[in-house]
Amino acid sequence: MMISIRLVSMILGITLAAGANAKTINIAIGHQSMCTDTYTAGIVVKELKLLEKHLPKTGKYADATYDVTWSDYSSGGPITNQMMANKLNFGVMGDYPLIVNGAKFQATESLRTKYIAGTGYNLKGSGNAIVVPVKSDIFSIDQLKGKDVSVPVGSAAWGMLLKAMQDNKIEIKDFGLKNQSPAVGAANIAANKIDAHADFCPWSELMEFRGTGRKIYDGSETGVPYLHGVVVREDFLNEYPEVAVAFIKAIYEAGEWIREDPVRAVDMMEGWTGVEKEVLYIYFSKGGHLTLDPTIKAQWVDALKLNHGVLAREQAIPALDFQAWITEDYIKSAYTSLGKDYAAEKAAVVDPAVTNAALPMEIWHAREGISSYPTLTDFLHAAGKFNETGAKLNATYVYDKKTGLKLFGKTAFFVKSKEGFSTFLRKPDADAYAAEHQGAVMDMDKALDSITSEMVTSL
Repeated sequence: MMISIRLVSMILGITLAAGANAKTINIAIGHQSMCTDTYTAGIVVKELKLLEKHLPKTGKYADATYDVTWSDYSSGGPITNQMMANKLNFGVMGDYPLIVNGAKFQATESLRTKYIAGTGYNLKGSGNAIVVPVKSDIFSIDQLKGKDVSVPVGSAAWGMLLKAMQDNKIEIKDFGLKNQSPAVGAANIAANKIDAHADFCPWSELMEFRGTGRKIYDGSETGVPYLHGVVVREDFLNEYPEVAVAFIKAIYEAGEWIREDPVRAVDMMEGWTGVEKEVLYIYFSKGGHLTLDPTIKAQWVDALKLNHGVLAREQAIPALDFQAWITEDYIKSAYTSLGKDYAAEKAAVVDPAVTNAALPMEIWHAREGISSYPTLTDFLHAAGKFNETGAKLNATYVYDKKTGLKLFGKTAFFVKSKEGFSTFLRKPDADAYAAEHQGAVMDMDKALDSITSEMVTSL
């Protein structure tokens, strides 16, 4: 890393000892209220005013006032453009936009950014996905040859799409690549005006929840972790290192606030963003897609380097010196100030296939809230009884048997076999499991019918 933790401490000490310096410090942050994985450095910090809570107020900051401004963007690319124009100091974005940010700045003679902290991750790579209209006859990525596929170019989903196509030996000339914002792409999926749309979190689940789209490819199939993080202009960082440390402390507290009560958190975040709380729950609940963790792990650096290679093969990115770009110095200072063990948290990695294996299925009842069920059979029995009473269910949640990822029950592929019920994210995985276990693939409605028939037969 460029600057040692010791040197950061010296800088902090020198600046804090520099005495009063009355002035207004402008802090401009670019975030994405429609990208769930940025929330702990974006909308939550903004709405709870966590940055203001942790901003330094002693030493050279004793008489300073702060002017904190937040600008909301639909993807990471425009944030980088505004940072290069010196309109933003901090940017919060996903993995591919992060490396484009670092590379674009390093391509200039004098401007630089630093990657100072993460926000969260999904070890399997889930969050990005390719979605088709719900009634489409497309079920796998190889069926996209000759079709039109839209994506917000420059976003994390764009990088995932290029990686997925490269992995499946599909060249860009083999399909029509369209640049569409998340909102436009989702609208076109709903209107059946595009064959497929690739997007980042939570747009795929949003389309599933609203009943307009169906996933055919999940980011977990790339085999690369999906992560988000924070970059800051180096000139700002050098002048106000304590502000960067304060920002990371705010990120940490935002994660603790969500973990403390995920239902309260998604309810409030729905009010701040307009994203339905049932969709947010699939990210922020126990067993959800997103692990809130600002540490910079070696695996994440490897993933970012791999992502850079994907874009380099498409000649879509300049070179990037990762050693010069990434620094853990400020996050280590923040952890020390908070009394947290950075090394221990950096070493911990959450694998949904392991941690979610024994988690219960859930039903979100409109009036009674969320209830849990240890087995899929119990879950189906309960859902069937709710349906008999005409009860309104906001959402149901099950887990993909292959990856451990949390799914909406209504979009999962159920397999009934001698071993009982299993649920899958992808139809090809459900088909393969059914063939191996002499089972049958069905949707949740058919699974409910099957349970009801068994109950009637047993009477």
